[in-house]
Amino acid sequence: MIQDIFPHSWDITYKNIKPGTNSMVLFFNAGRLLVCEDKESITFPGYDSIKDALAGQDMQYLFTLDDAAFFRCVLSDKDALHILEVTGGAFEDRSYFRHVKPKEFAFAAITGMHLDGWYSKNVFCGACGNKLEHDTKERMLRCPGCRNMIFPRINPAVIVGVVNGDKIVLTKYNGREYKKYALVAGFNEIGESFEDTVRREVMEETGLRVKNIRYYKSQPWGFTDNILAGYFCEVDGDDKITMDEEELSVAEWVPRNEIPVNLEELSLTNEMISCFRLDNWN
Repeated sequence: MIQDIFPHSWDITYKNIKPGTNSMVLFFNAGRLLVCEDKESITFPGYDSIKDALAGQDMQYLFTLDDAAFFRCVLSDKDALHILEVTGGAFEDRSYFRHVKPKEFAFAAITGMHLDGWYSKNVFCGACGNKLEHDTKERMLRCPGCRNMIFPRINPAVIVGVVNGDKIVLTKYNGREYKKYALVAGFNEIGESFEDTVRREVMEETGLRVKNIRYYKSQPWGFTDNILAGYFCEVDGDDKITMDEEELSVAEWVPRNEIPVNLEELSLTNEMISCFRLDNWN
């Protein structure tokens, strides 16, 4: 999956530090991220090579990958054009990073975009309207007026492999850019356990009742600002699918031997589909 970057080290703990010799800069403009390409791999500008062009730009520490600290820098349209000229890079949206290498940089990019979205949408306090300030001890925004504290937003959701013997329910989203096979999925609601979310989402999207719900694995998924919890379960009773046509364009039982083998390696969804195809899901 995208977060499986061993032997590279990853430290998301907040640090109150300034960029240094080994630092890298993630430049953002209108939610897109600047990327430099070198043959078939991507990279990001090193602070030492770009610092003369920064002209006092504000930067926030994001995380550390191996020995390189990554910083966020938001650019106006004018400054973005200048940085493009200096670096020879290009600004890309989130979907671009589903298909690039090396994986550790794809993961860094998506995590950086997740944090950029949170910072960009939290400039003023939602309680009193004061401008928020960056805390110096943890990754948090603090209101100097009412002392409201805002932490990074993470949306919990479930991914569900619904199984019936040697068949699994595969779906396709309705009206979304992603057109490949997926599993039943949905957001956790206030007051719900993840297991309750599994039961509700499967019923809403497919009309199926399920039993023997078993946790599989979790995944941070910065493409949609989620933390995903994967579950397998078995159909309970009638296996007739009644598809939610607003959410899905396809929902069908697919035998193990008919599951596509050319699935991407980044997502929890496709790892779970592959596990079922290879009959090592339970």
